[in-house]
Order: sequence, then C-alpha cells, then structure tokens
Amino acid sequence: MAPPDDAQADPADEPETTALRRDPAAGPASGGHLAASSTRKARGRERDEQIRAGLEPLAPGEHPPAIIVAATVAAALGIANVALFASGAEIDGRSPGAAGVAAFALLMLGMALGMLRGSYWFVLAFEALLSATVVVAALSLMVASNALALVLCVGIVGLGGWLFWKLVRVMARMQAPSRRLDP
Repeated sequence: MAPPDDAQADPADEPETTALRRDPAAGPASGGHLAASSTRKARGRERDEQIRAGLEPLAPGEHPPAIIVAATVAAALGIANVALFASGAEIDGRSPGAAGVAAFALLMLGMALGMLRGSYWFVLAFEALLSATVVVAALSLMVASNALALVLCVGIVGLGGWLFWKLVRVMARMQAPSRRLDP
C-alpha cells in the first residue's frame, strides 16, 4: 500500500543502501559520486600503497619457488607433448598434427625459459594460459563421468589455482621499484 501523497518519508526509515544511490537532482555533470564511494576508493588506494611498500623487489637472478614450479610445469608439458606424439598417441582416434605439437612444445619451452630469465611478460602469458586451463577444468567438472575425470579436474583446479595465486605475488615483486638507500 502506497503512502498518502502528503506524507513525508523519514530518511531514518530508509535502508542504508540509499546512501550509495545517485542524487537524481545532481544531474549527469556532477557524476553523482558520493562521499561513501570516494572514501572507499581512498581506503583501497591506501591499502594498495601499504602492500606495495612492503614488497621486496626480486633480486637479480632470484627465482622464487613459484617461478621454478611454473617453469617446470611449462617445460614438462612441452616435453610430454612431444614424447606422446613420438609414441604415436592418438586423440579421439586420430594422430595430432606435427605442426600443432611442435608449436605448443616451443611455446611451453619458450615460456619456461622466459620465466626463468625473470620476464614479467612470460609470467603473465603463462598465467593467462593457466587461468584458461583452470576455468576449462572447473567447467569439465559438470560432465565428469567417472572418478578419474573428477580427480583430474579437481587436481587441475586446485593446483592450478594455487600456482596462479603464488604467481600473482611474484609478478607484484617483479613490478616493485628498486629501493635505493640514501647516503
């Protein structure tokens, strides 16, 4: 039932979420930004700055464990792909093309070397492939028809997600500015 036209709504009766709504009278020129959203953004920026200040940049030649694991996984996938092709493995009754096998193997081996050399872009590219793999494995859980498929998908999601998380921190350290001590 609607309140009578002459009734004034008490602002204290409105839910707290109304404080985050745009003021219709403010118009498009003001952007409708409220103090609540700007203070949240300011707190977020402060938190980000504190985290960045606490990051220790990677030392030259330093290889964090996550990079070693990621490079090992990439190299192992490239080598395993070639080994399976050489052994005559078939996918859905057909042998994969040599060009595709070679391209994937070179891509994985190149990523492994790039990550070990400390290249941010190679780590980022590996994380992109890793995230796609985790998503596909998670979606594959819906059609897993036996225990082996279930264990495989859960393992890929769990271990891939863990490696992704660890690589995020390493990437942040790769971007951290070098600190100089003032004399």
